[in-house]
Amino acid sequence: MMSPDRAHVSVLFQSVIDSLAPRDGGRYVDATLGAGGHAAGILDASAPTGRLLGLDADPTALVRASENLARYGARALLVHSNFENLNAIAAAHGFAPADGIVLDLGLSSMQLSDAARGFSFLTDGALDMRFNPDEETTAADLVNSLDEKELADLIFEYGEERASRRIARAIVDARPIRSARELAEVIERALGRRGRIHPATRTFQALRIAVNRELQVLDHVLPQVVETLKLGGRVAIIAFHSLEDRRVKNFFRETKGLRVLTKHPLQPTDEEIVANPRSRSAKLRVAERV
Repeated sequence: MMSPDRAHVSVLFQSVIDSLAPRDGGRYVDATLGAGGHAAGILDASAPTGRLLGLDADPTALVRASENLARYGARALLVHSNFENLNAIAAAHGFAPADGIVLDLGLSSMQLSDAARGFSFLTDGALDMRFNPDEETTAADLVNSLDEKELADLIFEYGEERASRRIARAIVDARPIRSARELAEVIERALGRRGRIHPATRTFQALRIAVNRELQVLDHVLPQVVETLKLGGRVAIIAFHSLEDRRVKNFFRETKGLRVLTKHPLQPTDEEIVANPRSRSAKLRVAERV
């Protein structure tokens, strides 16, 4: 069973499908649709009558997913929305209660490779970083408007970057900064380059989280997941950094009505990391409503 889009490899693909155990006639929600890799696996495993609701805040992702999932016809319903509206949208379209829900909290390959989006410091794209282009605030707005302390606090809190003050000072001195590569070069000059990981990595993470309100949205959607699941329904959540994973872990552990199925998070095999290097930090946690 393969992801339908060869340019996009769904992280922990088989682990997600095995964990949700889709069945014929089931109703499933992929709340972070991306290119539709996990969705296709769920639809294949729940054939011939299982149905899937796919959500994504990124309209470009929806276009790609609609092409990749076209062969499933009416079994796949795609909606342009951030998953913070999960409960209302699932109910409105007849997917509540759901048999299974998946959230992949990472960036997709197509978002990283699109220079115009500014997610990657390897491109000359505008410093944007919005999942949904209808949102007002861009990464450039934050970089060029926050004062030095606010910027340092943001980078420290969301990027867990120990050198946040030095980075903030360098950014303020270099303003205005307009492109992703320009910001990356400012940070590299401030910190130097050691090892394989680019010194701008944590700052880019922090800006992306802030622009898209990722942690606030995750906190908002987790209770909705429980409300949307049927008894016996399962939720699978893939996180890529400790700020997200800690929230998911604590929510699963502390919420009455959820039984944790993964004592330790599932992680990619060495073979998967070789085939898909961006999967190396992925952690999958699964719970069942009881």
